[in-house]
Amino acid sequence: MTKIGFCGLGVMGAPMARHLASKGHQVTVYNRNTVKAKDWVAKNGGAFAESPREVAAQSEIVMVCVGNDDDVRSVVLGKQGVLAGLKRDSVLVDHTTASATLARELSVACKASGVGFVDAPVSGGQAGAENGALTVMCGCDEQTVFDRVRPVFDAYAKACQRMGDAGAGQLTKMVNQICIAGVVSGLSEALNFAVRAGLNADQVVEVISKGAAQSWQMENRSKTMVRDQFDFGFAVEWMRKDLGICFDEAANNGADLTMTKLVDSLYARVVAMGGARWDTSSLMKLLTHPEK
Repeated sequence: MTKIGFCGLGVMGAPMARHLASKGHQVTVYNRNTVKAKDWVAKNGGAFAESPREVAAQSEIVMVCVGNDDDVRSVVLGKQGVLAGLKRDSVLVDHTTASATLARELSVACKASGVGFVDAPVSGGQAGAENGALTVMCGCDEQTVFDRVRPVFDAYAKACQRMGDAGAGQLTKMVNQICIAGVVSGLSEALNFAVRAGLNADQVVEVISKGAAQSWQMENRSKTMVRDQFDFGFAVEWMRKDLGICFDEAANNGADLTMTKLVDSLYARVVAMGGARWDTSSLMKLLTHPEK
């Protein structure tokens, strides 16, 4: 049993923390909404704390899963932040999808305090978090620190790998999001084409999903896409946040993201339609409802 702190009980964090508790770890949680933290404890056991610092003071490992770079800084740094409460030789894990620049910044700050750091963004969405089947992409300067936390990730991960030093996890997540943007865009156009051609889209998918066109998006989103169902899943506004991080990094490393920028502009149109919280597969709606 490990004493683990978890900061951030959103759609991803709450089930991840639940899996940790179910594996017998002693979990202390923090959320900006204290009522939410108390409700989590009532359902899952463990304890809640009034501040990130208080969480850290009771933990050997602290996980953070919040919204963006600024949210991470507000939880980790400052007098009431996680880093102020962590003891030497403890570990901070950031599951937030954030910038590689932030990951390196936190790694330096942790090292100065004698604390290990792992940037560990995840892929798999809310369903992956609920089912304990996430993919965890890690950056860590020291293999021994990663080896220490790796078994803990097993509570909610189906795959986990160290990709390199601090920041490498975030860079890998950027690659992941770039791939998804392209696949969803292509799938949307393909399904729209099938429908307009008079084909049965479900039947088409049943056939082509057995070949080179197969993808997770096709297997898990095609049926809802052709039925105009998008009120679930990974929100468009979250994807646009992630793609913004990709564009910032590309400006530094010179990568050409022409296609990804085009897809982001399409997502901007989805937001204008009122779809900020629709699933990313809602690109299909631009093709089926072009007048809106």
